[in-house]
Amino acid sequence: MTVLESEATETEAPEAEVTETEAIETEDKPRNRGHVLVCVVLPLAVLAMALGVGYLKWQANSVSVSQGVAAQAVVAATEGAGAMLSYRADHVQEDLTAATQRMTGDFRNEYTTLINDLVIPGAEQKRISAVATVPAAALLSADADRAQVLVYVNQTTTVGADPPTDTRSSARVDLEKVGDRWLISGFEPL
Repeated sequence: MTVLESEATETEAPEAEVTETEAIETEDKPRNRGHVLVCVVLPLAVLAMALGVGYLKWQANSVSVSQGVAAQAVVAATEGAGAMLSYRADHVQEDLTAATQRMTGDFRNEYTTLINDLVIPGAEQKRISAVATVPAAALLSADADRAQVLVYVNQTTTVGADPPTDTRSSARVDLEKVGDRWLISGFEPL
């Protein structure tokens, strides 16, 4: 063996050892990747999915609560508008006073003044009766304690022995939640 051949053999030997070491490290990498996948990535994916499911559940509950709030507000506006615009000539005081129980705040005070000063005396004197129905209503806006509802009102008014007259109108009804009840805090004819 010549000097060159022995140097080549010595040079090749360490390369063979390095190659074997690299092969061992390369064989360990897939195991390490699998370990990382199982220990880090998989739990993170499960956590992300759990958070996603929790968020969707929260959204579903928020929507159902909002729908419940909306439905309650629309019912209160519909029934309240009908009550405040309906009265019988022989029971006008009782009918309209009972309607004030569906109201709150300054609006209740203004309505009470209006019915006591104008509507009740006029209805008793001229024998006026009115029947109001709300055939349609739509929620305009709502949050936990305030809402606005658009109501469409059909009202039939009878004055004494005259034939009844029908009118159609619409109004924006403002509501506030007082305790567990929605009460009318504003009524604006449109």
